Amino acid sequence: MGPDFVITVRHAAAPDLSGVRRRMEETPDLLKLGPEAVLYAILDAVVDGYAPVVAGVQNDIDEIETEVFSGDPEVSRRIYELSREMVEFQRATRPLVGMLHALMAGFAKYGTDEELQRYLRDVADHVTHTSERVDGFRQALTDILTVNATLVTQQQNAEMRALAEAGFEQNEEIKKISSWAAILFAPTLVGTIYGMNFDHMPELHWVYGYPFAILLMALVCSSLYVIFKKRDWL
Repeated sequence: MGPDFVITVRHAAAPDLSGVRRRMEETPDLLKLGPEAVLYAILDAVVDGYAPVVAGVQNDIDEIETEVFSGDPEVSRRIYELSREMVEFQRATRPLVGMLHALMAGFAKYGTDEELQRYLRDVADHVTHTSERVDGFRQALTDILTVNATLVTQQQNAEMRALAEAGFEQNEEIKKISSWAAILFAPTLVGTIYGMNFDHMPELHWVYGYPFAILLMALVCSSLYVIFKKRDWL
């Protein structure tokens, strides 16, 4: 910026300064204030361009908060990506705060028009407000990420607890099945042995052989039942 010229350098399509040019041509009273007025119009257009971005980020954060408490597994990636965007946003807004304060500090030195001073102070206020909102967004995203990590940990703990309970219940069922299988195996074993068709077997022709076999089965089954019951297997 010089006494009678302003040069702008852009590295991308945004911001579109054609609107600034039309504004200056349509307001000759502002244009007659010189290159500083053009600088104000450019800064004002840049800062106004932040408003929809801020609104969009706020909307994204609201959606993310809903997704966090709905258990969306992809929300962590979205939080991280939005945090990276906020870092870039900060890099775009923070330098403007210092630059505008430096301009305001030179008002008296360069004899800046009072009306233009008010305009530049208004832009500085907007930049400061935007920068503060961006800082708040980053802090909010950090808090949301912490809450999400806590919720994920709680969910994992709940799943592990459910698996442990299911495993415990399964073990209890296996114990019961194994206990009853052992109890039923005892009479089966006795009956199988005495059911063999051999002539030379102990007590085969004994008068009390049948009652003895029944008593033996009952005694073994009862003993096993008492043992398993004391161990809480039944």
